[in-house]
Formats: sequence, structure tokens, C-alpha cells
Amino acid sequence: MQPKRILCVSFSPIHADSRVLRQLEVLSQHGEVTTVGYGPAPDGVVQHIEVPNKASSLPETPLGVAKLALHLHNAVELTAPGEKAVRQQAIDSGPYDLVVANDARALPLAFAAAGGAPVLADMHEWAPEERATVLVWRLLVGPYMKHLCKKYLPKVAAVTSVSKGLAGLYSERYGVTTEIVRNAADLRDLTPTPVDPNTIRLVHSGTADAERNIVEVIDAVEQLGDRFTLDLYLLEVPGGHLNVIRKKAASAARVTVHPPVPPETLPTVLNQYDLGVFLYPLKTLSHLYHLPNKFFDFVQARLGLVFSPAPEIDAHIAEYGLGIITADTTTDALVDALRGISADDVTRYKEAADRSARALSSEPDRATQSALVGRLLAGTR
Repeated sequence: MQPKRILCVSFSPIHADSRVLRQLEVLSQHGEVTTVGYGPAPDGVVQHIEVPNKASSLPETPLGVAKLALHLHNAVELTAPGEKAVRQQAIDSGPYDLVVANDARALPLAFAAAGGAPVLADMHEWAPEERATVLVWRLLVGPYMKHLCKKYLPKVAAVTSVSKGLAGLYSERYGVTTEIVRNAADLRDLTPTPVDPNTIRLVHSGTADAERNIVEVIDAVEQLGDRFTLDLYLLEVPGGHLNVIRKKAASAARVTVHPPVPPETLPTVLNQYDLGVFLYPLKTLSHLYHLPNKFFDFVQARLGLVFSPAPEIDAHIAEYGLGIITADTTTDALVDALRGISADDVTRYKEAADRSARALSSEPDRATQSALVGRLLAGTR
């Protein structure tokens, strides 16, 4: 019997995209995988169709922007430079038994290459508001994302998303059954490190984004006094906010900014700390129902958690006893949450992370994804 042929489309640097890499590991158990994405070929695929690095996955040409402004959404499909660069090669590389589209922007190309094959849409976040805090994106791209969801999601064979809240939104708005495949990290063989009652070591990892209230976390550490330190592992993104954070940290006695570390080694690096901290204002539906990869990274690192309120986060922290939910995303709220914390409290949270590490690892998600892929390849939904 010939092996099944699977196409995976993701307008991301797949070789460095943890979620898609975990997806590829599952897909490779079911057949031969061809990928379409930026950057070099990821491990384990039989073919990689590389999108040129400077070729945008959105129609950012003058004509494309004009069509977006006029809501000529059907006319703008498959006209983005990135889509045009790989469209014919993706189609010619078939036929396929299954095509996987990562996020709404991959749907037109996925359907163009699928022929009659089923399409699985992995909607990582809430596509209509992916970057809705940016005015130009909200006015031009947001309506296009809504168009893609409305047009294509009812046609796909299956849909997945990262949280219960987002799955509910896709089901409610677009009438599709949506299964949950979280952004959980792989299970790590780590144990909680001892807690020094004289020094509580806080840590935050991720992009140096102005929306993530990292400056507020630095201010809180300064107010909390000598008992708390903060280490930041930050990835620079367009906008230059990392320079603001570095300048702020330079004047703070107990704050250190580190270069980013690869996702595969991040939990091991974080394991030396005590509490993972994240303050995230909820400005969109994606924010409201977020269940970010750093939540799972902190658990695998066996850290206690200190997060600002969000329904999915609140439920997980309460269910597993992982840590503290602040009153809001402000400096004062973080100070109030941490001022009276004891070493015993921190130890208890770290032990809870250790107990829940398997349940909050990628293992359950891989099982869900593998069963879904198996059903689609077998012709059942």
C-alpha cells in the first residue's frame, strides 16, 4: 500500500514554529508530509516548498491594499506575494490525501492544492482579531480574515483551536465543530528547584511586546524590595519595545534581561526560577480566551504561576492549584498579589506544577490530533 500523502501549509518559519513542529510529528506518523512555509525545511518531511522570506502572506501590494479597502475579498485571494510564489508548485506537488491549513490565511492555498482531499484547519487563535489592536490591520485585514473564515471553514473536514473559549467561538460564529489542540509543550523530565525564603526568583519569557506589560512587572519588582528578583528572556519584534525594556531594566537593581533561548531548551533554562509571571491586557477576543505557550512552558519548568485574569487561565490555575491570579494587569495588582507570598506558598505551587506536568503536556493533544488525522485519512469525520 502506498503511504498517504499529506500537505501542511503554514505561513510561518516552520523550522522554528513549535506548534507546527509538533503537528508535523503527528502527521509524519500517518504518511509522507510535504510542507509549505518560510525558512528551511523542517526535519522529517519528504519535501519542503519554501516561501521567499520577503514575500508577505498578505496582499500588501498597492493593488492588494486597494482591494482590501474596497472589500473585494474574493478577488484578493491567492494574490499575496507569498501565495503567488508557491501556488503552482504546491498544486503541482499533489495529489494529496489530506491538506492541513495553519490559520485562516493558509486556507485559500490549502484548498487550491487539495483537489478533492479533505482539509483540516488548525486555527491557532481567533483569526478575525489576530492583530486587532493595530488600526490598519483592524480596518483592512480583519474583514479579510472574517471573509476567509466564513467562506472556507464550513467547507473544511475538521477544525481545531487552542482553547475551549476559542473553539466555542468558531463553532458559534461559523457553525463548525471545533476540537481543542492546545499549545502545550512536550513533557520534560524536570523537578522543582528549592525555594530560598530570602529570594523569590520571578521570570518572564516571550516577545518584547508593548502589550505584555513587562515594564509594569519591572516596576512591581522595584516596589516589592530586595526579596524579589526578575529575569527576562525576550525575543525582539518590530516596534523596538525591547530597547524600552532594556533601558527600564538597567535602572532596576534586581532585573536582568537575557537573550531569548530556543523553545526546546526553554523549560530547562526556566527551571532555576520560582514563579513565571505574565500580565496580559484583554483587548480582543483572542486575548480573552488565550491559553499561551508560556503557560505550558512554565508548567514544564515546574514553576508556580502568577497570571493576570483570563477565563482559560483562571480555570487551569484553579483546577491544578498552580499559583495566583492577579486582580488586573497593573503594577499595583502584581505587588498586592506577591507582597505576602511565602516560600511555602511558592513551594506548593511548584509541586502542583510537577504533579500536573503530564496532563498539561503535549501528550493529550498529540493523541487528539492523531485520532483526528486518522479519521480524516480513513474517510470519516
